[in-house]
Amino acid sequence: MIDPFNRTIDYMRISITDRCNLRCVYCMPRRTRSLPEAELLSYEEILRVCTEAAALGIRFIKITGGEPLLREGVPDLVRRLKTTAGITKVSLTTNGVLLSRYLDALCAAGIDGITISLDSLDEERFRLTTGYQRLDRIIRGIHESLSRPVTVKINAVLIDTGGEPEWRGLAELARTLPLDVRFIELMPIGYGRTFKGVAHDRILQGLHETYAGLTQDRASQGAGPAVYYRIPGFKGSIGFISALSHGFCRTCNRIRLTPEGMLKPCLCYASGIDLKAILRGPDKTNEAISRALMEAAAMKPLSHCFTGTIPQGALEQRVMAAIGG
Repeated sequence: MIDPFNRTIDYMRISITDRCNLRCVYCMPRRTRSLPEAELLSYEEILRVCTEAAALGIRFIKITGGEPLLREGVPDLVRRLKTTAGITKVSLTTNGVLLSRYLDALCAAGIDGITISLDSLDEERFRLTTGYQRLDRIIRGIHESLSRPVTVKINAVLIDTGGEPEWRGLAELARTLPLDVRFIELMPIGYGRTFKGVAHDRILQGLHETYAGLTQDRASQGAGPAVYYRIPGFKGSIGFISALSHGFCRTCNRIRLTPEGMLKPCLCYASGIDLKAILRGPDKTNEAISRALMEAAAMKPLSHCFTGTIPQGALEQRVMAAIGG
């Protein structure tokens, strides 16, 4: 699929649930009404979409939530996606709380990569951010994942609290562990609009001041938008996903599928295509699904509107957990 701005769309993020077992302050700080199970796309429906998407050139699938491991059957979904013709990589983003429980099954299913969301290594700061004291489970899941044949990444969203950002301890994980630590700028979506994130130039400057020989690692560039740096002597890399301060919309290659089946060309905008209405409507043919996917690619805007003038009613109003992290 080629969008109107000549970008090849080959990456689809699929959120399979809006439920989560943490309450991060910038995402889902309080219990909200979750979608009834019947409103979620079934795995069979997701697989139908992915089969048609792969035929149109989608090669990379990322399973997200909410917390995807709260939904039963994720390893089997991974297994079936891995056998879908055209799909070359299937990865998972998780908060890591349940990772140890499902790691064996995920690896047996052929998962290619696991990304763990972790914003702090300080137990009290972690509790204040997430509402729970579950840091030990996440750390255990990280170490167990590193013993398996999968790519492991850490995603950290830092909030500006007026003090020193917590990037140092997180970056140090890459010294002795073969993983990528990636700093993601806070998205002004849902509750995220009420907080100030940490600009990545601030972290990068701190890295340059702390570590001699920091260089950009172009060889580590993957299917996503992260820019990576190497520090001499470190086993892993440091990455930045800087949608606000260093926008990457001109190279964006992704579309999103929300838990209830909304196909979103861009995270920023509320617009999308209701795939569930097609999947459960009178015209539920593969051709109708394919047309919807191509229409979504054709709707893809040139860029997000987070840092510019926002058209009236255009901005996505839902919390991140409802869209897919």
